[in-house]
Amino acid sequence: MADADVPLDALDEKALIEACRANQPGAFDLVVERHRRPVYQLCYRFVGNHEDASDLSQDVFLRAYRGLAGFRGQSSIATWLYRIGVNVCLNKLSAKGSTLGKLTEPIADRQFEDTHAEPASERVLRDERAARVRAAIARLPRTQRATLILRTYHEMSHQEIAGVLGSTVGAVKANFFHALANLKKLLEEKG
Repeated sequence: MADADVPLDALDEKALIEACRANQPGAFDLVVERHRRPVYQLCYRFVGNHEDASDLSQDVFLRAYRGLAGFRGQSSIATWLYRIGVNVCLNKLSAKGSTLGKLTEPIADRQFEDTHAEPASERVLRDERAARVRAAIARLPRTQRATLILRTYHEMSHQEIAGVLGSTVGAVKANFFHALANLKKLLEEKG
């Protein structure tokens, strides 16, 4: 159990998980605080809109909280949360009748954009290209999509992705290669 005299934010991962398991007030809140942004960004990359990403992020942390007893510490908390996040997103997207990810919006917060930095016509073209890429990524097979998102947007190594997906490094490399090839085909179809 974590030492009660040590502030929560000074605890390493293992001690923080032990504090969570001991129901120490604020311990899981700290896990959420430390990992909220990357989990949200992961979910956003799968569904393409802020509302669904927020809902899925909450689901990830709820499942993590409920699954604390099963966390063996063989990976980092971040890897464990990414694995939960990928599973939550893929399960929700493949659910029959799911409307998740049907609308896509840019992840950048537009209120802070310098609209004078580039001409409006260039901004419109950039936004259209980004929307086409997001739509094409959404059409990739599940494992390829997950691999591409984790590698490209989250800059994870092949080894880290293998840990998140419960796969081998070779399979991750193959999925990434095929994801890029399929993405290229999908984008060429759209012109």
